[in-house]
Amino acid sequence: MDRLFFLDHVPINFYFRQSPETFVVEEVPLYPFSGEGEHLIVQIRKKNLTTWQMLQVISEQTGVKVRDIGYAGLKDKNALTYQYISLPKKYEKHLDSFSHPQIKIVQITYHKNKIRLGHLKGNRFFIRLKKVSPVDAKKISNVLKIIEKEGMPNYFGYQRFGIEGDNFQKGYDIVHNNLQIKNIKKRKLFLNAYQSHLFNLWLSKRIELSKLLDSFAPKELTNIFDLPLVMIKELQSQQQFFKVFPGDICKHYPMGKIFFVDDPVGEANRFMQRSISVTGLLPGEKTPRAEGLAREIEKDFDDAAIFMKGDRRYAWVFPQEIEGVYKESEAWYELRFFLPKGSYATILLEEIAHKKLKEENES
Repeated sequence: MDRLFFLDHVPINFYFRQSPETFVVEEVPLYPFSGEGEHLIVQIRKKNLTTWQMLQVISEQTGVKVRDIGYAGLKDKNALTYQYISLPKKYEKHLDSFSHPQIKIVQITYHKNKIRLGHLKGNRFFIRLKKVSPVDAKKISNVLKIIEKEGMPNYFGYQRFGIEGDNFQKGYDIVHNNLQIKNIKKRKLFLNAYQSHLFNLWLSKRIELSKLLDSFAPKELTNIFDLPLVMIKELQSQQQFFKVFPGDICKHYPMGKIFFVDDPVGEANRFMQRSISVTGLLPGEKTPRAEGLAREIEKDFDDAAIFMKGDRRYAWVFPQEIEGVYKESEAWYELRFFLPKGSYATILLEEIAHKKLKEENES
């Protein structure tokens, strides 16, 4: 699918191919570990392995069953990644003889609870862009300043949609054309891709509407939006790019409870302070829908026939700890930043590049 970019600059040229030398991910735990308890907490550094491959190696060398190993999230294969796993304390002695060329045990501590999926604040990234000219380096720095101030759209990245990018179509066919997938994990994967596709389409539409609100006079917009002039002026009065609409479902940021928006102008101020963010719909059962104007937009990207659990996802996130260093002698631009869990570093890179990177990575 074609996503609508938040920024409007011309494409910026650089070369990026994901590898352990150009892409480093460090998991940030949700909470500090206590240092005591019945669960062994192990920080793992892995290279050119999926999380599942790493867990299998740990299982084979220690004897612990994979299902008894806790982890907070899946990490990229083509990268150098740091993440935490938990396993029962009784297996600690087996780690003394652990050895693998692509896996290193960085540190060990203890905690009373097993690590569960999603138990992380987010991830810190180091990314090296190559073949960057001095002119393009300045452009990248300028884009980063805008993203640091405004945040960025929380699209799902191309990784969500499979090698051919069409997993969402299989999800649609499961729901509407009775496509039979016996493998439960694959079936869920395709359905998740379909939910993510609808979310991305909705988010692209909301970015389009925000651009229109920033570009036209109020009277010109009455025909586009079919809204009272006073409401258009209230939307335009919001200083941030991504507008908060009446009936939106927001969520306290970076984590917290959801709530419906009754006062868009007031909530826009909290949005600018980064204490809340708008959420978008991952359609499914028992999932709250937006109301009013927000629902009028959302309903075009809903599918009530999806028979699995849905969710609300942050539409807009705020990267932190952004640093950019240009190394002119190597023509490298090195980035460091933090993203909340569930957000894609490649989305930030594509916003900088103003073009898709998947094809370049595979060329």
